[in-house]
Amino acid sequence: MIHEVFMPALSSTMTEGKIVDWVKAPGDKVEKGETVVIVESDKADMDVETFNEGYLAVIVTEAGETAPVGEAIALIAETEAEIETAKQQAASAGKPAAAPAAAAPTAAAAAPTAAPVAAAPVDAAPAAVTAPKASGRVIASPRARKLAKKAGLDLATLTGSGPHGRIVAADVEAASGQSLPSKVAAAAPAAAPAIAAAPTPPPAAPGELKPFTGLQQAVVSNMNASLTVPVFRVAYSITTDALDALYKQVKPKGVTMTALLAKAVANTLAKHPVVNASFAPSGIQYSSAVNIAVAVAMPDGGLITPVLPQADQMDLYSLSRHWKDLVSRARSKQLKPDEYSTGTFTISNLGMFGVDTFDAILPPGQGSILAIGGSKPQLVANADGSFAVRKQMTVNITSDHRIIYGADAAAFLKDLADLIENNVQSLTL
Repeated sequence: MIHEVFMPALSSTMTEGKIVDWVKAPGDKVEKGETVVIVESDKADMDVETFNEGYLAVIVTEAGETAPVGEAIALIAETEAEIETAKQQAASAGKPAAAPAAAAPTAAAAAPTAAPVAAAPVDAAPAAVTAPKASGRVIASPRARKLAKKAGLDLATLTGSGPHGRIVAADVEAASGQSLPSKVAAAAPAAAPAIAAAPTPPPAAPGELKPFTGLQQAVVSNMNASLTVPVFRVAYSITTDALDALYKQVKPKGVTMTALLAKAVANTLAKHPVVNASFAPSGIQYSSAVNIAVAVAMPDGGLITPVLPQADQMDLYSLSRHWKDLVSRARSKQLKPDEYSTGTFTISNLGMFGVDTFDAILPPGQGSILAIGGSKPQLVANADGSFAVRKQMTVNITSDHRIIYGADAAAFLKDLADLIENNVQSLTL
């Protein structure tokens, strides 16, 4: 029997996917549950496995090409004798088959009926990713990992030639000095820089029209959806002298300013559940956890919002370590969907760019987003009429007015300011 491998839906908003790399080549044996292809969804690269055992007979959608969700991207034959039949089936459907590395045996006379089979993203963190403690993450195909283990090679020492610096089997073979089998050589992609983060594309030529990437298209869709939501904005100035002093204390311990701000926002949200809620057609959907999403710009365009789950319950140091891991995997496009789509409240911080204040656009499915400007020395008047120079930042909340009112947003900002100005040491407890 011949089975179809479909383009999977890796997120609720995904309508099509791009093939990043085929882990298996035509003619390769495929085990049930084994990763066969890496697919780029709107915001991440995911290893995709098949539920059938057999032989990868035909690759319908080559690396670099896109296909709609639910469309067949490959055919798997249960036996070697059916490989040729699968090629004929693909050709009759108007899809040219990729030539296998080795000649397949003569096919059976009659073509069996194609049976659809689901291709699913691997639920666990992608097996192709390892995480050196200091220099980010090493990305490698399952076959490369297997070959490296057999040859006794450390993947962290190799230079990847696959997409986004991914280490492929050809890189391991070259490092071990072994000859590369022809079918692996045929599947090896063109060389690419070996970096953990997505490579920065060359600047556009004058007059050039550059198509949106999958991530940029997802941002476009989200921004269009935001136009239907009635929002309002409230700004608040917060003195950051105490926050800056705490940051100097905890920075040597690996804590980032992003983690400090996320923790402060999360602890305040726990006291204002309506600001952490979202709109539902029949009422207000209160969230079961405080999940802080933080906007991160991607090197190749667009942005992604890695999520710090239950940030109010996590200690500051664990939160900061988790954040660093999320950012590293976000920029190498290795986040799982629930690591960027489960936020209940978003933070967007442009303060590091010297921005004083700005308006943030409300993400779909959330009730509020907080825009954070830079902290700068300001001349302020004290209650006794004297003047002093203090560092202040302006935060600006954008909220869904269907469920959150001005008083709700103002009360949240007042409590956030009080925590940062007068009780910031509590973030370390």
